[in-house]
Amino acid sequence: MNQPHFQTLAAVDLGSNSFRLQIARIVDDQIYTLDSLKDTVRLGGGLTEDNYLDETTQERALACLARFGERLRGFNPDAVRVVGTNTLRVSKNATAFIAQAEALLGFPIEIIAGREEARLIYLGAAHSLPSSREKRLVVDIGGGSTEFIIGSGHKALRTESLTMGCVSYSRRFFPDGKIGKAQFREAEAAAGNKVQTLVHEFAQAHWDQAIGTSGTARSLRDILEANEISDGEITLAGMEWLKEQLIDAGHIKNVSIEGLRAERVPVISGGLAVMLAVFQGLGIEQMQVTDGALREGVLYDMLGRHHHRDMRETTVTQFKRRYHVDLPQSQRVATLACRFAMMLNDGTVSDLERMKRIEWAAKLHEIGLSIAHSSYHKHSAYIVEQADMPGFSRREQKHLAFLVVSHKGSLSKLLNWDIGEIDWPAVCALRLAVIFSRSRSDLTLPDHIGLTFDGKRFSLSLPEDWLEQNPLTTSALRQETQYWKGVGMALAINA
Repeated sequence: MNQPHFQTLAAVDLGSNSFRLQIARIVDDQIYTLDSLKDTVRLGGGLTEDNYLDETTQERALACLARFGERLRGFNPDAVRVVGTNTLRVSKNATAFIAQAEALLGFPIEIIAGREEARLIYLGAAHSLPSSREKRLVVDIGGGSTEFIIGSGHKALRTESLTMGCVSYSRRFFPDGKIGKAQFREAEAAAGNKVQTLVHEFAQAHWDQAIGTSGTARSLRDILEANEISDGEITLAGMEWLKEQLIDAGHIKNVSIEGLRAERVPVISGGLAVMLAVFQGLGIEQMQVTDGALREGVLYDMLGRHHHRDMRETTVTQFKRRYHVDLPQSQRVATLACRFAMMLNDGTVSDLERMKRIEWAAKLHEIGLSIAHSSYHKHSAYIVEQADMPGFSRREQKHLAFLVVSHKGSLSKLLNWDIGEIDWPAVCALRLAVIFSRSRSDLTLPDHIGLTFDGKRFSLSLPEDWLEQNPLTTSALRQETQYWKGVGMALAINA
């Protein structure tokens, strides 16, 4: 199953402050930007107190995505990746919004977990920095969350995400644009309490260099440099100076500081308070700033997938090791499941991502055995859906968990899963692979075996003498026909 190569890739970052589109050309494993679009949507600013996106913000966001969709028209689906971050993670009406957004964009939206966002941010930052073996602390203050990563080279070693950002903290502690000493004191204290949870693993003793990424860090750098407070880096003294300037202004409408762009004025106080708390809590003296962040990380992650360096493959391998999977059995089931899936698709691989999901589900279907044998398929699915799985979006994890839980037992439980249209052929392929591999030994299937699907009925053809020689498998297949009847479908065993 070879991944197609593309000359051009596109990444869309649906951040809590800004939406960004970046289109890049691929040359010798390097990414060169061809085009970029940005819109300060302030999605996080549209969250109500009970975490619903208000209509005005949704309309503003959808108008932006309509423009992005026009620019992306004609792109191959495998060459575009759209990721949503904190606001879409917490919004209670995100599902309805995403459906409209996907229709305008023309591509699926992945809601990524905080630690996955951190991994991608580090990947983007690392590729924009000089090669070094030093351990780097990367801090990315977004609109609704702040990501912390310690890494070396291009590999993230520790990742964490805290729910504090320039938009959320500006709204919470600097309401109506008012800026004062009391507001800063409360904002820094709140952020400091969150940062304290990371001190054990992220304090200065664990890294050699601090790096800031994204809008808040770049704004602070630009302001301090424009006012000759620092020479291109962020310092604690410089931020204290900036805080005094903002307090003296008293309100965002009065803020006029060299190097501070107008679009940043409404969120600079919240972002500054968070960065001050990060410096003080982690013992940072000064911080360099790089332009590489989430979008670049998404692009390099896509490039890795296309060049057989898919982080998802690494994660599946790590999970097999962590949960002590029977490796020969998992490979046996995976090989057979993919074989059955290809039979159901007339012997071709038309959707590489779908085939990968089937293969990964087969390789992970028994990880729940490390918890208990009883209902192990449910334990397996829970782990896959809830664990941090680098490289996977939340949607991908949910689909993978669905396949994992489907591999045994009643099929009626699948009807309660909220994953959209059920891929019944994938379910059938995995279930049959598990049935035929029950002996946990290499099984020689007959040459004349067939599997077809007409939309409602699966037909499995096996030689009669083979069925007679394998009574345990035959009995399991007969039971399987009853499971399919339970969901209004059919599995016919033909000799």
